Amino acid sequence: MSTGEPLIRLQGIAKHYQMGGETIAALNGIDLEIARNDYIAFIGSSGSGKSTMMNILGCLDAPTLGKYFLNGRDVAGMSESDLARTRNEEIGFIFQSFNLLTRATALQNVMQPLIYRGIRPAERARRATLAMARVGLENRLDHLPNQLSGGQRQRVAIARALCSEPSILLADEPTGNLDSATAADIMSLFDTLHAEGQTVIIVTHEPDIAAHCRRAVRLADGKVQSDVVNTVQTAFRSRERGHV
Repeated sequence: MSTGEPLIRLQGIAKHYQMGGETIAALNGIDLEIARNDYIAFIGSSGSGKSTMMNILGCLDAPTLGKYFLNGRDVAGMSESDLARTRNEEIGFIFQSFNLLTRATALQNVMQPLIYRGIRPAERARRATLAMARVGLENRLDHLPNQLSGGQRQRVAIARALCSEPSILLADEPTGNLDSATAADIMSLFDTLHAEGQTVIIVTHEPDIAAHCRRAVRLADGKVQSDVVNTVQTAFRSRERGHV
């Protein structure tokens, strides 16, 4: 992990929902820091708070209590336009269901986030083509989603997330719709992206997926139950980069 200001700092984060006359604490007092180039999994069973955590980290929802600092900025102080810009430029979202436009080619899907940034078509195409090459799909640019396998569709979704050069890749159960061999292939891609310097955050309920990550934060009843660094994985990654 790098030193200095963390990429993400959570202070006393809580998220409460009203259900009838009852208050449900989806998150309840989360204090956490995530460094740049961290590779972290949030793991837990259904109802543990994983989805709420993803929504808050992705600036899709606001906490009831506490502070969320992203790149040193207090997210609570952002306007709606600032939040939209942050989601588009700072966070690359990857979903279990891929969320691809069915009538658009792979390249058009990857270019989509850049349209909202007002980037010229030629530059959009250039960046999207590079992103597709980065995930090994440079020969699938003109394919529609229904002409691609599940693993290829998820790679298109990852390329779309990478296209904006985000600070964070935020993946929600990214292997949930894939068979075990394809899931291992996708996780190998995340391993590579992390080794290249990308910050990767994965939300999962699967221990074998979390085992790829440098760090696993287990949530239970809206609280951090454990925060464990995978020392074997960390040493392996360091050797890959020639650090030891």
